[in-house]
Amino acid sequence: MTIVNDPAPAQPRRPVSLKEGAKAAEAALARHLGGPARTALARLKRWSPRQPAMLGAYPGREAALAAVPRRRLATYDHAEVAVVNFEVMCALRVWDYPMLFWLDRLRAPGLSVLDAGGHFGTKYIAFRDRVRLGDMRWTIYDLPETVRAGRAAQARGAVPPEVGFTDSLEEAPRTDLLLASGLLQYLDLPFADFVALLPNRPAAMLLNKVATREGPSVTTLERIGPARVPYQIRCRATFEAGLADIGYRIDDSWEIPSLGHVIDTHPELGRSVSRGYKLSRID
Repeated sequence: MTIVNDPAPAQPRRPVSLKEGAKAAEAALARHLGGPARTALARLKRWSPRQPAMLGAYPGREAALAAVPRRRLATYDHAEVAVVNFEVMCALRVWDYPMLFWLDRLRAPGLSVLDAGGHFGTKYIAFRDRVRLGDMRWTIYDLPETVRAGRAAQARGAVPPEVGFTDSLEEAPRTDLLLASGLLQYLDLPFADFVALLPNRPAAMLLNKVATREGPSVTTLERIGPARVPYQIRCRATFEAGLADIGYRIDDSWEIPSLGHVIDTHPELGRSVSRGYKLSRID
């Protein structure tokens, strides 16, 4: 006797959202288009109601700023933008571990750390349970509005009291270690000029989440809260050669695959590569 099992009842399909459907249709259309047509379709995303995270491709910061839509803020230095993602940025992420590795090895009592672009001390908060930071002097350098909001958060107990703040490099203390995680793509001047403004040339630097590409540098506009801010993707070869020009040696480097970006309106430029660097001053 043959026993035939009843088929399992069909599972109801999850309803597809309008956003998901639009993305699927867009992907299907792109697969059937030639190169020029695919590029033209990507350019149309600039006027889409579903604005892309990365918008436009420009030769430099000034050109990108000139293209910011009128209804958008064009700066990080604003109260509505300064507070965006504070809790998210305080979490320890996989790309933080190379920084932890080197910070633990560089750690020494009294070590002066300048955390450039350090927001509200988010890296101090993320790292303090993994590396002993209490005997270091940790100073945040950031934009005036971010510093104002960071001090307010510190006053209500959301930021550790050990963290200091400054919005002026002229008032920053002499530093042994420059830490810059996620700063360089938003920096409004060349990195060499930024280093020249420091109170001294630190003995070591830890740079993380540096957006790079294997071609000419390009600047896009990233959506952050209510703002569209210039986001620079640097030519890797030029950037690394420039580090030697300002007197620093690359001791270690690493890639962060999950933080690469394709500019939605210019996919032909390829995917950026996020990198980290441990640098030593060449004396």
